[in-house]
Amino acid sequence: MYKVFFKDRTLFLTDKLEQDLSLNFDALHKFTSHHELIHFINIFESNDNLKEGFIYGRKADILLDALKKCFQFVTAAGGLVINPRNELLIIHRLGVYDLPKGKSEKDETFRATALREVEEECGLTDLVIRHPLVSTFHTYQQNGISYLKETAWFFMDYFGFDTPKPQLEENIKSAEWMHQDQLPLIINNTYPSIVEVLQKAGYLD
Repeated sequence: MYKVFFKDRTLFLTDKLEQDLSLNFDALHKFTSHHELIHFINIFESNDNLKEGFIYGRKADILLDALKKCFQFVTAAGGLVINPRNELLIIHRLGVYDLPKGKSEKDETFRATALREVEEECGLTDLVIRHPLVSTFHTYQQNGISYLKETAWFFMDYFGFDTPKPQLEENIKSAEWMHQDQLPLIINNTYPSIVEVLQKAGYLD
């Protein structure tokens, strides 16, 4: 199953509908054609009352490929970074808590993107990837174009004690090490995809 965030709303792509279907779903679509899928996406996007929807009918990977064709698809990568004091690297951008991430450059691997973006956005070097975490998907609008972004997340270690330096030109107001007991503050003002990353890493139930 794949989960796609439309801001604070969620669209699930599943090939196990009976297993995955929640009791509170608001929209359901059986994939049969590109034209009908676009029509369903337009309805879901335009109606904020539809909080949770499901697309089914094919293997989840096929459904994801079909969804990509309904948007301008872009890729990105980022990191959940922990230091020797078991603190998490958190940035504050555009009024929201976030994790360092950014778009992939041409022919760049997800791992290379993640390392580069953390270094650029927080001024830290000598980062070590421990393991992949999860890929998140979300949609957004920019200049009249609808985008679907896949962000590959990696668990990273930083073995130094330097203070992060926010990349101001990327609208990052602050970059700091935060204790795990500050997570309630973070999750009350962040994106659903970041909550998913923290859950995958075992920091949230």
